[in-house]
Amino acid sequence: MTLITASAALTATSDTLSVTSARLPAEFVDLEQFSKWIIESQDARYEMRLASSMDEMQSLYDMVLARMPDILEYCNTFELDDMPDDAHNLMLLTYSFIQASFSVEAWKQQRVPDSGAAYISCTNEPRI
Repeated sequence: MTLITASAALTATSDTLSVTSARLPAEFVDLEQFSKWIIESQDARYEMRLASSMDEMQSLYDMVLARMPDILEYCNTFELDDMPDDAHNLMLLTYSFIQASFSVEAWKQQRVPDSGAAYISCTNEPRI
């Protein structure tokens, strides 16, 4: 599925991290400020977490958490294989929220504590 592009792409610390601005459903216009977090792959979401400040992740976490009941209710009105692009983008934003939540809730830093040079690479993930 292709994201609806609104403007130029943002590239962060890695060649594998290419983030495209995208649109969300009108009911979630308040979350548009986090559109750079609408990312298709788990690996790219992880790269975004590593490239982001804790303040950025805290802001994402706080705003999405506050809207989570509405997000779940909205996304659950669609079949997974038949979501409109804006609902799919909202779901991807939720996945990024999950990725950032580990850093915000548990570690208070971008990387997993005491993990040294270890790196997570998802070699196979479910098709959304």
